[in-house]
Amino acid sequence: MTYQQYRAVRRLVHECCNYQDGNCLLLDDGEECVCVQSISYSLICRWFRAAVLPLDESLCAALLYRENMKKCVLCGGWYIPKSNRAKYCPDCSKQERRRKTRDRVRRHRAGM
Repeated sequence: MTYQQYRAVRRLVHECCNYQDGNCLLLDDGEECVCVQSISYSLICRWFRAAVLPLDESLCAALLYRENMKKCVLCGGWYIPKSNRAKYCPDCSKQERRRKTRDRVRRHRAGM
């Protein structure tokens, strides 16, 4: 995990439902226990991996699905493709589809 990814994970830790005042409620067995994700450079907590990390799709792809990742042609961000033909991340695919539709309609109207 790079430093930028570590910082992003630290920001996401606060979204976890088991995080309270820097401590993990799941690990609390009578005495407070520091949240492991906030002090570690590795993804140890299963709950964090399953419930919190998918909130940030690009970070999730970078950390969990490295071999399946592709780079978006437009923005250069990493994403997990839903098919083998995908060239754009989900955000850019919407923009690119609108741009292509707009160009196609303009060509059609210019030919009339």
